[in-house]
Amino acid sequence: MNNTLAAANALKAGKLVAFPTETVYGLGADAQNESAVARIYETKGRPADHPLIVHIASKEQVKDWASKVPDYASALATAYWPGPMTLILERSELAKDFVTGNQDSVGLRVPNHPVALELLNEFVKLGGKGIAAPSANRFGKVSPTTAKAVSEELGNFLEPGDLILDGGFSEVGIESTIIDCRGANPKILRPGSITVEMIEKATKLILDESESNLRVSGALENHYAPKARVVLDQPATVGDGFIAMSNVETPQGVIRLASPANLDEYARVLYQSLREADEQSLKRVVVWQPTGNGIAIAIRDRLRRASNES
Repeated sequence: MNNTLAAANALKAGKLVAFPTETVYGLGADAQNESAVARIYETKGRPADHPLIVHIASKEQVKDWASKVPDYASALATAYWPGPMTLILERSELAKDFVTGNQDSVGLRVPNHPVALELLNEFVKLGGKGIAAPSANRFGKVSPTTAKAVSEELGNFLEPGDLILDGGFSEVGIESTIIDCRGANPKILRPGSITVEMIEKATKLILDESESNLRVSGALENHYAPKARVVLDQPATVGDGFIAMSNVETPQGVIRLASPANLDEYARVLYQSLREADEQSLKRVVVWQPTGNGIAIAIRDRLRRASNES
C-alpha cells in the first residue's frame, strides 16, 4: 500500500494525518467526522470556535460544501486552483458547526502539492468529501514547512495510527490567501501569495475593503510566534538572531538566520528561520521587513502577528 493510500485509509478510520501542501504542512482529519475533527482542536490546543479550512480534490467538489457560489468565486477557482487560495462561501448542509466554528460559512481550498492532491484523490475513492486541516503546529505557534518540524512540534500529541506524510519543503512557505466570496465583491481576510492584483484580474472586480468580523484561520493578533521575541525593523545587537534581505549586511556579533535574495524566497524560508531561532535558544530575533506589494504584504502580516505589534 502506498503512503497516500494508507493515509487516506487512516483518515477514513478517524485518525489524523499531517500532510504537505505548497503553503505549509496541514494537520488533517475527515471533515465529516466530528470526533476526528475534535482531535485536531485537542492536538493543536486550538479554540473550538476557530473554523477549519476544508481541503478538496478539485473545484467540482465546491458544490458539496457550498450552498451558493458567485460567478467571481468560480472565476477565482478556475484561475488559481490548485493553489494557495482559500475561498469563504455560504455553507451547505454538509459543512457542520464542528468544522465552521458555528459560522454560516465554510473555507475551501484545493492545494497545489502532488502528495496532498494524491491523498485527496485517494480519499475521494474511499468516499471522502474533504479533509479539514489547519496548519500542523500548536495553536499560535510557527507553522511547519517540513515533516521534521511537524514531528518535533506535534509528535508527543499524536496517537498510534496517526501519520505524517513527508513531501519535502513547502514551496510557498506562508499560508493561503483567504478570500470572502459571500458579498457582491471579493474581500481579502488573510493576505497570501494570491495578491490583490491577481484577484482583481481574475474577477474583473474591485476588492471590498470594509472590515470583517468573520473568524478565519491565522487572524488573531498574536500568531505565527516562536518562543524567541520577534522585533521588527530595529538595530540588531550582539546575540540576536537576524533575518533580512541578502543585500543587508550582518551586524557584528549577530546570528544570521536567513538572507533571502527575493520576496518569494523570503516567504519560503521565514518560518523555518524562526524555528531555527528557537533551536538555537535565541532570546530575540530582529527582522527587517521586506517593502513593496504582492507577497510582501503577506510576509509583513505574519511578522506583525509574530511580534504581536499592532
